[in-house]
Amino acid sequence: MKIVVISDTHTDSIDNLHKRVLDELSGAEMIIHAGDFTGKRLVDALRKMGPFRGVYGNIDGPDVRRELPAIDIIQAEDFMIGVNHPAEGGSPLTLEHRLRPKFPGVQAIIHGHSHRTKNDFRDGVLWFNPGSATGRFPATKKTYGILTINKEIRGEIITL
Repeated sequence: MKIVVISDTHTDSIDNLHKRVLDELSGAEMIIHAGDFTGKRLVDALRKMGPFRGVYGNIDGPDVRRELPAIDIIQAEDFMIGVNHPAEGGSPLTLEHRLRPKFPGVQAIIHGHSHRTKNDFRDGVLWFNPGSATGRFPATKKTYGILTINKEIRGEIITL
């Protein structure tokens, strides 16, 4: 299974995503956005591209918050994946400490907010942050992620 993961796009238009990201999204078996869309138009466009799951981020307004949860747990084949931006914001330095209690029993935690990529296994859990697909500050580059699920779950960060 191929899951394309984006976050921190800070745009309401799919037209602001790089062509390579759009190509990946159109071929994905699932699309996950880990928050900070900034507009419902992007949520709607991603839903049209294929199976979509997403959470709202700390800068998302009421239109996005009405459409999406703050926290989601996704079953993908034999794996449970927790997704949270986090919507309450806060320091990016304490993200893992704040996120871990929200997701007991998951094999992966996807988050955004810091605009910094992460693809690390710790204590049997994949910690995955795709960075910012549009390269919004404080990101230093445009990035997105791919999760591949076979007998295990693996993450890959793609730099544009």
